[in-house]
Amino acid sequence: MSRIKVMDEILANKIAAGEVVEKTMNVVKELVENSIDAESNQIKIELIDSGVKEVKVMDNGVGMDREDATLAFSRHATSKLKKLDDLFNIESLGFRGEALPSIASVSNIELKTSNGTIGTYLTLCGGKDMHVEDSDLQPGTTIIVRDLFYNTPVRLKYLKNLYVELANITEYVNKMALSYPNIKFTLINNGKILLDTDGNGDLRKVIYQIYGADITKKMIEVSGENDDYYIHGYISYPEMTKSNRSAITTLVNGRVIKNNDLNKTITDSYHTYIPKDKFPIIVLNIEVDPILIDINIHPTKMDIKFSKMDALKELVFEVASKELKRLTLIPTISTRSEEALRETTIPLYKAFKKEDNISKPTYEETVLDFSVSESDLAPTSSEPGEKIEEHQASSAERIKPMIPRGIVYSTYIIAENEDGMYIIDQHAAAERINYEKVLNSLKQNVIPIDLLIPVKIELASNEFLIVKNHLDILKQYGFIVEEFGMNTIIIRSHPNWIPDDVAEECIRKVVDIIVSKESFDFNQFVWRMAATMACRMSIKANDYLSYDDQLWLLNTLRSCENPFTCPHGRPTIITYTKYDLEKLFKRSLD
Repeated sequence: MSRIKVMDEILANKIAAGEVVEKTMNVVKELVENSIDAESNQIKIELIDSGVKEVKVMDNGVGMDREDATLAFSRHATSKLKKLDDLFNIESLGFRGEALPSIASVSNIELKTSNGTIGTYLTLCGGKDMHVEDSDLQPGTTIIVRDLFYNTPVRLKYLKNLYVELANITEYVNKMALSYPNIKFTLINNGKILLDTDGNGDLRKVIYQIYGADITKKMIEVSGENDDYYIHGYISYPEMTKSNRSAITTLVNGRVIKNNDLNKTITDSYHTYIPKDKFPIIVLNIEVDPILIDINIHPTKMDIKFSKMDALKELVFEVASKELKRLTLIPTISTRSEEALRETTIPLYKAFKKEDNISKPTYEETVLDFSVSESDLAPTSSEPGEKIEEHQASSAERIKPMIPRGIVYSTYIIAENEDGMYIIDQHAAAERINYEKVLNSLKQNVIPIDLLIPVKIELASNEFLIVKNHLDILKQYGFIVEEFGMNTIIIRSHPNWIPDDVAEECIRKVVDIIVSKESFDFNQFVWRMAATMACRMSIKANDYLSYDDQLWLLNTLRSCENPFTCPHGRPTIITYTKYDLEKLFKRSLD
């Protein structure tokens, strides 16, 4: 007797649902993408308990006739692919024909749709027992998904708490609103509006409606192209960062994607501008011929393969880093009320009832405001459509000459010029100066200097093999390294830019950098080595500086390519503008 059986359609759909529908966000994603493919310009998402009890998506798209409405819940039924060649030129968001039957197999469904000629209303329970009847002729489609995973209790058990599920949905809808500023998106949970865009096509206004006025004023419009790609969007000033990558929104032909290589390239463009555990706010749309990408990798369709990834990474890095170098990034200290710091949209904690025990976030009163123009010295408008005029100048021109007036806490230099008062972290400033000096030295022909006493380093066997594999790189940068017995190396020379008094410490740190990475990245090695050397070579807090030393430090910092942050992304200099000081002392009234 044959042991192999063909699965019935209900069982197959439940298995497919494990790939397509893992959480409530997946349901919202699939339904919203169908609405966009239906040419909707208004999409409303209503949730009950973060979508666990109910997800309702309404649109004003082209709708369906009765035959399409009933066929849509059959597996692999789609209007977006007709033949095999279409798979290599996909322009719609959906195409696999798995979403609706997968969702229906683990929930109860209501669908009301009309193409303006005939209206259809149907219900499904667990993907079966379809009931169809006539409905009104209001154009568009409304679909309600209730009791998600009611018939798969194990999967229901592993849903996150309501806050996490709602956060995932909100993040996705925010990204779709950024992807399609010409569509009006409304997101509601338990009767509370979380997002309501106007769909007028202004991307900057959508950023305002999602992130608020403070962040919107610190977003830079960017664009660039090469033979294969055209990119455009907004990147944030370095001080506007998040603790994770969730605010990096990358879009390919309007599709929200997640690509680790692309995200890494974006964060690399902010190297030394932000701390390594912080991430910028990015909205970047990539336009490319569909034949150069493959989106048929995973049922969620969020992972994409690029045919010419190196060309894309080079373009993204070049465009972002070029814009950052044009800006003056000295943070201005200003004091604001708590109300001024609140977001314009309702925070997620307000989308729940009091008994849900979602903690309310706290707000700090003092913030760093990286002002860049004279107009920012006076009260500014927070209108969402307001453009920011970036200051373009050479490094020295971006910071006017400063006169040192003293040092506080043996760490911070107090200086002034006609624009205001400056506070400079002496270690961070010296670190930036030395970093750029070392980085430039690494790019040139270095002269090795022999050590009076060679440095011997014993390594674990795996570490020894890694270092041995990169001896040529060490030699290229002026480190003469030889094998010295079992799992041991000896360093006989170091580059001339390393001071003798910290030579051994620097050498050991360089070796640590090489062995600490599973995969060796040449550029990361150079950056980290330069940052490490600069930190070791720089003056520290509590080190004494004469007036002449202070003056030299300030003038040299002004001439740096990026004088605003140390290699680790911390500010080197902050300012109280003259206007802010006069406000604090009530000499100037708003």
